[in-house]
Parts: sequence; C-alpha cells; structure tokens
Amino acid sequence: MITVVGIGEDGLDGLSPAARAVIGGAEVLVGGSRHLAMVPANGGERLEWASPFAASRPLLEARADKRLVVLASGEPLWFGAAATLAGWFGAGAISVIPHPGAFSLAAARLGWAMQDCLFLTIHGRPIENLLLHPAPGRKLLILAEDRTSPAQVAALLEAHGYGPSRVLVLENLGGPDERITDAAGCASDLNVVAVECVAERGARLLSSVPGLPDHSFEHDGQLTKRDIRAATLAALAPLPGQVLWDVGAGCGSIAIEWMRAGGRAVAIESKPERLERIARNAARLGVPGLEIVAGRAPDALPLDREPPDAIFVGGGVSEAGLLDICWSVLGRGGRLVANAVTMEGEEALVALYGLHGGEMTRISVSHLDRVGGFHAWHPAMPVTRYVGWKT
Repeated sequence: MITVVGIGEDGLDGLSPAARAVIGGAEVLVGGSRHLAMVPANGGERLEWASPFAASRPLLEARADKRLVVLASGEPLWFGAAATLAGWFGAGAISVIPHPGAFSLAAARLGWAMQDCLFLTIHGRPIENLLLHPAPGRKLLILAEDRTSPAQVAALLEAHGYGPSRVLVLENLGGPDERITDAAGCASDLNVVAVECVAERGARLLSSVPGLPDHSFEHDGQLTKRDIRAATLAALAPLPGQVLWDVGAGCGSIAIEWMRAGGRAVAIESKPERLERIARNAARLGVPGLEIVAGRAPDALPLDREPPDAIFVGGGVSEAGLLDICWSVLGRGGRLVANAVTMEGEEALVALYGLHGGEMTRISVSHLDRVGGFHAWHPAMPVTRYVGWKT
C-alpha cells in the first residue's frame, strides 16, 4: 500500500496528527526536494522523484514491500501525484490523506464560490489548452507552470478578445510568504492565476458549439465549410473522451471541433504543408493535443490501436477499399460519416449504404452575394453525406 499525504506550504504544522504519524512511520519517504525538506529525517530512506516523472515507477515497484509514503502538493488527486499512482498501480493500491490545495486556498482568499469556478492547469501542459475555456463572466483558477505563467496567460487573453479580464496572481498559498499580486508583479514559481473573464466590446468570440466560422481556420481551400461542418459533427455525435479518426483531414477542422467538444482525435493527412497547418490550427483553437498522422489512407490508418468511436472521411472517399476498411475497424456503437461532392465519391457512398444501411442525405447550401447593384443566392456545391452506425 502506498499512502499519499497532501502537504501545503505550512509543512508539518498544517497536517493532522494522523498524517504526521503516517509520515513519521514511513520506511520510504518519496517526494520532490521541496516537500522532503519540510520533514525531519526519521532514519528511513528518502527518495526524490525521478526525471522524467514516469521513471519513478520502477523505483516504487522495487520498494513495494516497504511502508511507502508519498508527499504531494495539497489535494493529491486533483492534478496531483496520486492520480498518476492510481493509474500505475490501481486505486486499491493507494491511500490518500488530502490537504487543502492551491485551488481551495485561492478560492478562499478571493471569496469565490468553488462551484462557480473552472479549475485548470498549465503545469506541464501547453498554455494553448486554456483557449477552450474563457467565456464572459466565467471565473478561472489556473495552476501555473512558473513565475512567467501569469504574464503569458494575460497575453493569451489579450490576443483572443479577453484583454479587459481581471487577472490576479496568488503566490505561495498557505505559507508565510503568501501574497496576492498582478501578472506583472509575480515573483514566485508557486502560484495560481485567477481570471475573471471580461470580453472586449464587439469581439467575435468563439463558441464551443460546432460550426466555427470558416475564417477561424487557416486553410488552402481544403476545408469542410461551416454549415456542412456543423451538420457533419452533429452526425458524428462527439462525446467527452471518445476518439475520432479524421481521414483526409485537410486543415483539421472536423478533428479540432470534435476535440473542442471534449473528445480525442487523430488527424490523418498526406500533404506536408497541410500537416503543419493542422498543427497551427489546433494550437490556436485550444486543442494542441490533437494527434497528427502523416500519410495517405488507408495505409496510414493506425490499425494497431483500439477501435475509434467515430470516423470521418472527408478526403479520398472514392479511394479503393478505404470506406470498407474504415467500416471494419469501427467497434460496436461506432459511427462512420463520409462526405462526397463528386459522382465517384457519391457512388462509393451509395455502395456502402447498400452494404450496411444507415442514412444518405444531400445537403445544399446557398449564400447571399452581390451581383452588380443587386443581391442573389450563390449555391455551393451540394454535398452527399453518409452516416452509418455499427451495431
């Protein structure tokens, strides 16, 4: 059994007698150098986390017969070490003694109701992840990477229409050096950034609902247009945590919007310049974790993995065998959605419909344009859409 003890900046003085007794009885005490320095030596082994962190796992496994006690910041199951340990060894192999963490302390200092806050971290994560979350009136509490994080957060907000937001920095929470300052005055690597989101007047803010404006994406014309994209994502039915393969991803718009809805995605694209464009779009739109696979389908499909929950085929629909392979790799309950604008692509979708059933829909969209001094509807190319569910 591994016991994880949450500890704050006040060290042993802030712990309960039971937590101090657990630490005192440890045969192996594990933690970062800052936490280990808070605890007097008791004759047991003291083990610092390895770098990278994953290299710590064999060190712990080799001491599994000892009384292992891990020191972790605050609430160890909230962006903390205990969550990683539970993933490594199973929830039944760890016991957790929590302590008020940075988020609880920050909310207490600000008088913010915790149920009204969104709790985020950029510690060891791309700062672009934050771009999914600002909204007018929303309160964000962000666990920082270091003392440069508050200024980076403020600059990111400024660049995306939230420049008037109030940004406060809470340093060394729970310790003798605790203070509240602004982003420019931050001097400690141990800080939480608090944001009250205020949008610039007239700013065109991005919604989390599928169907972002086309100009949100950098593209070379290979883009599923807004109206068709919204209908396509509705058919794909994204759910948090589920996995999408976006085959022939173009600029990555479908995969990116799937991830903005809470899922995970793999974008498969063969053209090098588009691969770079997908990465830039993903970072700018708040999903830098989008996985990008270089190659032409079906050869580039990651068939050695767990089946995806959904597949979208937007490019190469008429490629011989592609739709059949995509259908075969789906697990039960999986969705296959494919769009075509050519007769050859439509024939491939009709053949798939004949084999597996599903839905066929033709979508036609027109936009109002000027024609001289008048206005007229300008029709876009109609799109034939196939939707199939594997039951």
